Amino acid sequence: LQLVESGGGLVQPGGFLRPSCAAPGLPLVYFAIGWSRPASGKEREGVSCISSGGGSTKHADSVKGRFTITRDSAKKTVCLQMNSLKPKDTAIYYCAADIDSTVVTANESDYWGQGTQVTVSS
Repeated sequence: LQLVESGGGLVQPGGFLRPSCAAPGLPLVYFAIGWSRPASGKEREGVSCISSGGGSTKHADSVKGRFTITRDSAKKTVCLQMNSLKPKDTAIYYCAADIDSTVVTANESDYWGQGTQVTVSS
């Protein structure tokens, strides 16, 4: 399973970005998908996760109320809507996939994308 992230970039504080995660040639609907970023003291911090059916989502406390994770059925992607961005959100964001959502939320997936850079700066 190959994952490809896109949609990162440079934005001013308070701005928004909408990176997406796709698996070329393969629908992601059968997989739970999570977004993570590097964090001090640990390899990666789970940011947001969506179940395979899309009926359940989870967000880290640091992004609750600002980030939303959704599935785009037409584009066969999973998007992370990032609003009210802060400089501390600056990081490379990685998406991960697994049949088991608990594996994704534990950052133990075997399938990761190459990451997309998000920079929040004035």
